[in-house]
Amino acid sequence: MRLIRVKDYAAMSDEAFAIVYERMSANPKLTLGLATGSTPVGLYERLVSAVQTGKLSFREARSFNLDEYVGLAPDHPQSYAYFMREHLFDHIDLPAGRWDIPSGIAPDLDEECARYEAAIEAAGGIDLQILGIGPNGHIGFNEPGTPLESRTHVVELTESTRRANARFFERPEEVPTHAITMGLGTILRAREIILLASGESKAEAMAKLLSLSDFDPELPASALHRHPEVWVIADEAALSRVRR
Repeated sequence: MRLIRVKDYAAMSDEAFAIVYERMSANPKLTLGLATGSTPVGLYERLVSAVQTGKLSFREARSFNLDEYVGLAPDHPQSYAYFMREHLFDHIDLPAGRWDIPSGIAPDLDEECARYEAAIEAAGGIDLQILGIGPNGHIGFNEPGTPLESRTHVVELTESTRRANARFFERPEEVPTHAITMGLGTILRAREIILLASGESKAEAMAKLLSLSDFDPELPASALHRHPEVWVIADEAALSRVRR
């Protein structure tokens, strides 16, 4: 695990973009694992700019998203499918058939999880996975107690995760109670991983993560200690409780 300490959110986004740009330039057929939420938006803005100025192309790339809310259709403004179109897919040249997001309205959710896992496998696996970290240390929607070997599955969201996501909904009761997420085992099969962290709200989780040297089920992000190629890019606020 290699830590890159940066000043702020903009610098974090710059560092992440530099890695993604280098990997995609070297391999235009890269398969990306993508995250949602406010953390990767700066990275996506930089990728959009690179495509629109002709410096980068996604025409041969593929992508798989980490997760999706159960019960939200792809055109729902708070669905992650909608988020990805708004912030990335509608502004780059990634063909529609080359990105995949779990369906939160599939009639059989277990079958959808199996389909998604098989699709990742059929694509040859994920080359570069982008992650954020939740205040309780979750990655994707893998909450504390998630088994290390877990694959794509349906999870009941904890109250703390629902509170953290309530700002995106008009009323707290509208926040979904379940989601489909790549499992920890799925994430760890990526060839390379970038974990992004910005802001004081991530400080406690980051302090716990960097104090550990192996997997602790109570901090799902600590699974990354089991992976040989992880970049952690975090700003001063997110690292404010970590000793230098």
